[in-house]
Amino acid sequence: MPPTVVVTEPIDAPCADWLAGRATVLQRPYQQLDALHAALATADALIVRTYTRVDAALLDRAPNLRVVGRAGVGLDNIDLPACRDRGITVVYTPDANSAAVAEYVFALILDQLRPRTTLTPDTTPETFHQLRKQDTGTQLDTLTLGVLGFGRIGRRVARIAHAIGMRTLVHDVLPIPDPPTNPPCIPVDQPTLLSDSDILTIHTDGRPDNRHLLTRDQLTALKPTCILINTARGMLIDHNALAAWAAANPQARAILDVHDPEPPNPADPLFALPNVRLLPHTASRTNHALRNMSWVVRDVAAVLDGRTPDHPA
Repeated sequence: MPPTVVVTEPIDAPCADWLAGRATVLQRPYQQLDALHAALATADALIVRTYTRVDAALLDRAPNLRVVGRAGVGLDNIDLPACRDRGITVVYTPDANSAAVAEYVFALILDQLRPRTTLTPDTTPETFHQLRKQDTGTQLDTLTLGVLGFGRIGRRVARIAHAIGMRTLVHDVLPIPDPPTNPPCIPVDQPTLLSDSDILTIHTDGRPDNRHLLTRDQLTALKPTCILINTARGMLIDHNALAAWAAANPQARAILDVHDPEPPNPADPLFALPNVRLLPHTASRTNHALRNMSWVVRDVAAVLDGRTPDHPA
């Protein structure tokens, strides 16, 4: 009998078709708990993305489970010790969306600093010249970019910044070679990163120790004109502290693609602030990145076949 794979969130169609040729695939959305729990009773593998919480309670419903595939990068929605205790292999796609997220960060920066107004056929000569004066931006190579988190995505962001000519500061909880050469950038302690960055972009993971990595003390250390970008995890920033900082610093900007909770609560005070922009968690959503993440099915199939996966967690 072919193995049974339960899929709780959408994966790319060619990857799903590839998997269907090797296993019995059951699509069971994570929101439909009764159907999901029933399918887990006979599941050999489970494939999730962002919103399925793989914890001990879920694993207890899947006595035959051999592998969990995370179609994505972060693993904070998967209880790795609980999987390990049950002999369940966890596989993921660690570099699948790095380019997509890094590109998105610079799209956000350019949206903020290089305004662009589209001409219409009824634009008068007077309006044309007004727009030329109005749409004056800030050149990126005059600014300092701070990168908090120097993993795959953080390094790629720093490489782009270096190519543009930005002064780039980096900080991570793990040691960084001094000086780093690929890309060339300046390792600094966290206080220096916060105080010296014109733009701060966050790329740390969502481990519990990183919850509220930035709260009132860290935010007040930022420049009052800083652009703060979070495309990593919503829980990394204390949203109440962020709202207070944004309100106190009207020339600053906060751009959040991720939220805590997600989707954000309609009562979140950040919605009311004109210098805060909230986005629907789309940094990794390019066609190429979505397919790269969905190819986690290859490692899932490898484990089911008794082979060594390329990307075990």
